[in-house]
Amino acid sequence: MDVQHPDKLSLLTRPFVLLAVSHTLYALSFFLFIHLPAFITGLGGTEIDVGLLFGVTSAVAIASRPAMGRIMDERGRRPILLGGGMLGVFACIAYTSVSSIGPWLYVVRIAHGLSEAMLFASLFAIAADLVPPVRRIEGLGIFGVSGLVPMAVGGAAGDALIDRGGFPLLFGVATALNVVAVALSFAVREPPSTPGEAPRGLRAALVQPSLVPLWTGGLLVAIALAGHFTFLKTLVIARASFGKVGDFFAAYALVASAIRVVAGSLPARVGPKRVLAVAIVSLAAGQVILAWASTRPELVVAGVLAGAGHGYAFPILLGLVVTRARPTERGVALAIFTALFDAGTLVGGPLLGGIARGADYRVMFLSSASFALAGLATLAVLDRRAMRREAAAQR
Repeated sequence: MDVQHPDKLSLLTRPFVLLAVSHTLYALSFFLFIHLPAFITGLGGTEIDVGLLFGVTSAVAIASRPAMGRIMDERGRRPILLGGGMLGVFACIAYTSVSSIGPWLYVVRIAHGLSEAMLFASLFAIAADLVPPVRRIEGLGIFGVSGLVPMAVGGAAGDALIDRGGFPLLFGVATALNVVAVALSFAVREPPSTPGEAPRGLRAALVQPSLVPLWTGGLLVAIALAGHFTFLKTLVIARASFGKVGDFFAAYALVASAIRVVAGSLPARVGPKRVLAVAIVSLAAGQVILAWASTRPELVVAGVLAGAGHGYAFPILLGLVVTRARPTERGVALAIFTALFDAGTLVGGPLLGGIARGADYRVMFLSSASFALAGLATLAVLDRRAMRREAAAQR
């Protein structure tokens, strides 16, 4: 699908704003679950249990991606958006019935993971349809702010809710946010489609030469992100008087949001690949600081550096995927792209959890930073080769 914007370069259109508000509510509900590892360990689980639970969830979400992408390309984004929202309401309510580490917890977490996958893919697919192509990276970055602001407050809000009423209150607030977001989602209209070549399916997008570097490098970066998104809560618990999860994620999200709003056009002006390289190095630097951090200021500095990296890396990678994919295959391409982050959790959760359990958090976060740098190097090498082959084929 593609939306034409003749002589219209505005980003903040009414459909865009409505979609962003829905995204904000869904994301705020999601980021309350940064505290879920503490819920799991409170039930008697270990870091391995946390990694396995998140990994199984991601595996199911990945398996759903072929059907999800096909539906978005053939029937539109809206069915996936609404289905994901309603599944999220069920999952948030169902957490209140979990009392032990067992099959029911896996069922609930898998349902929640499927909801997140459906929402992540459909919200950004609709946003990509709405933004003018000439401002794609900037527009997707600004849309992403509607998910980063909840990250800034989600950690602290979760701390406050748990202190006031425990996890039952947190699950109740998350449910309410999802209900309102679903109501708003019904007002989101399907963007008009444009004619084009018939979609070739998942496999064609997976092996498309210009997209392979993004899939490969993006997966390694996603594994790196699993370090702080999955294990920061248990790190804070392990290092007494260290600070709170909200300290890191507030700094992370506020910096990522600020650079997108103030300097969102930088990738278009100096080149997306150049900015991407600096962004991934910044992300890795934040994780290196986490490896040795022992004070609250160090936790905040780590959040600033990692957030600056995320602030540019995600919209640049997403923008490159949208630009290189065929318009009629944008849904499946975005399904693959968002699946990278599930795959990162699937691989990184158990792997990094095992490192933390077998060694310590210092080794784990250094390993996480190494994955980010390996992703940058892999992307650079494979992309250079792909561009050379493309240039040779055009001669």
